[in-house]
Amino acid sequence: MGTVIAMKETQTASLDGILVIDKPAGMTSHDVIATLRRKYRQKKFGHTGTLDPDASGVLVILAGKAAKCLQFLPDTDKEYIAELALGSETDTDDASGTVVRTAPVNRDFSLDQELKKFEGPLHQQVPTTSAKKIAGRKLMDYQRKGQEVPAVYTDVTIYDTEVLDEDDLRFRVSCSSGTYIRALCRDLARATGNCGHMKSLRRTRAGGFTLEQAEPLHADCHTVHPIERVLETIPAADSAQVDLSDIRNGRHIRLNTPDDRVLVLDSDGHALAVYDRDHGDVFACARGLW
Repeated sequence: MGTVIAMKETQTASLDGILVIDKPAGMTSHDVIATLRRKYRQKKFGHTGTLDPDASGVLVILAGKAAKCLQFLPDTDKEYIAELALGSETDTDDASGTVVRTAPVNRDFSLDQELKKFEGPLHQQVPTTSAKKIAGRKLMDYQRKGQEVPAVYTDVTIYDTEVLDEDDLRFRVSCSSGTYIRALCRDLARATGNCGHMKSLRRTRAGGFTLEQAEPLHADCHTVHPIERVLETIPAADSAQVDLSDIRNGRHIRLNTPDDRVLVLDSDGHALAVYDRDHGDVFACARGLW
């Protein structure tokens, strides 16, 4: 659905759609948003999933009207290439943190065999330096104030792993949304009788987009993917059943469908609104995209 266009920095019209940025290491996801706001002179930008400052790779950006879609996006699987460093553990579980423990390096193990042990459902301890909240506070806030950080766990799934370089301890991992790769590196090191941390991380897939589609943040222009691209999982309503004037005015509509949430498109296949079932066959507008 929709088209793909290229937007230039001098473009004055509203930028509505999805940008796939190859985030450089050393920048926060918020820094990327700030850069795009200045570049395209518009405020409405958001992203579909934070990428740590030290990490690089796929960052999916929602611009203009597309930013309204964030609440409807399902958690999507991710893919990363990571590198493990042995000999020291840090308070952030990555290379940017302060070393809290060191130990002699043990290389008497098979990286492939150890990685396979982590595949499947995983009850993962969240890094102490994270935005995960407990009792309304981010874990990193406890750490910054020198307070004991509560142990918090999250249920994730590691779908697949592949060793890319045994000597450099570099590997690919495909996982569910919410997986902390730096925590995986920490736990992988411990499982081999070591202490360790994540040396580097590059996200190669997110939100249905791949690294091949990602463009440099400072490119002269960026490809804009249609809003419909991130709403593909929502069933489309039968356009013959709706009056588009009702949609544009946010009125309730009646639909004969088993789905509780539908996407309403115009005659050109452009997203107009997301509707949720109110009662019976009556649907209420959850978000207008016009």
